[in-house]
Amino acid sequence: MAGPPVFLAHPSSLEHDTGPHPENASRLVALERELEGRDWLGFARLQSPAVERSALTAVHPPQYVQWIEELAARGGGAIDLDTVMSSASFEAALHSAGGAVGLVEMLIAGEAPTGFSAHRPPGHHATDARAMGFCLFNNVAVAARHALDSLGLSRVLILDWDVHHGNGTNDIFFPTREVLFVSIHQSPLCPGTGSASEVGEGEGEGFTVNLPVPGGSGDEVWVGLVEGVVRPLAREFKPELVLISAGYDAHRDDPLAGCMVTEAGFAAMAATMLTVSRELGAPMGCVLEGGYEPRALARSVAATMEVLSGNGAREAVPAGGAAAGALVRSAVERLRAWWPGLG
Repeated sequence: MAGPPVFLAHPSSLEHDTGPHPENASRLVALERELEGRDWLGFARLQSPAVERSALTAVHPPQYVQWIEELAARGGGAIDLDTVMSSASFEAALHSAGGAVGLVEMLIAGEAPTGFSAHRPPGHHATDARAMGFCLFNNVAVAARHALDSLGLSRVLILDWDVHHGNGTNDIFFPTREVLFVSIHQSPLCPGTGSASEVGEGEGEGFTVNLPVPGGSGDEVWVGLVEGVVRPLAREFKPELVLISAGYDAHRDDPLAGCMVTEAGFAAMAATMLTVSRELGAPMGCVLEGGYEPRALARSVAATMEVLSGNGAREAVPAGGAAAGALVRSAVERLRAWWPGLG
């Protein structure tokens, strides 16, 4: 019998020193302070393991993993203008990926009904062989691949609601139908990828779904896309596992983007996905990505976790609306070629 929902973290996340950078340890300090004040919302707190090398190299080539390890051993440094490492970053990245994998293992084994993996560095911008966008290893991709290769699953749904397109996850699963990758993100915005025309290739055509939204989009648009596009896609795909790349930089207070989502919006998206995952008998877990206003991040993660715990009352968010309706109709029309059940 499953126990309480689980919250996976590790002290190494605080040792990943990025200096004067928006992705810094204050994000998790604020989050832990918020959750401690709420008695952790009934979640069991667990220390994440370091990821097994075999799980890591199922996504990232061994020579790339070695390069990251050696850079940390030399004291770290700047990989590019956005992505910085310190001597402790490799260890933190191992636990960041390990938390996502550990969460998936517990979900599939029935040891937890749901859960949240909250680590630094984030992961969804990391491609198979390139660190970028604050990310070293692609945590959610490593976890999904582990579920497919080692835990007997054949279909995983990843919803990425970070305001920046999850280009790394997009590219890693672009040629496969094992993973349905859906990204809602602001466009135009860094990294400049994620157009609606990016739909996968070969056997994976139609299994990459990008839902770009304009700056200024708020709860009505984001929740509308989850309810009007992602939920029916999930029902047609019938995943055996649902993973959320849970970034919170679409929040109206976040300094790195221009969307207007609130805590109620994140909670509503989580509630919709939890409902459909239970309907399909597929466990759901969240893996932390972005969110760079620490207090907004903390409140938004807590709102998500309240939904996961079953104790959160879903606040009302605006239903429908012209902007949301237009985006939903456009997405449904272009996706029907692969998903005839939409609409």
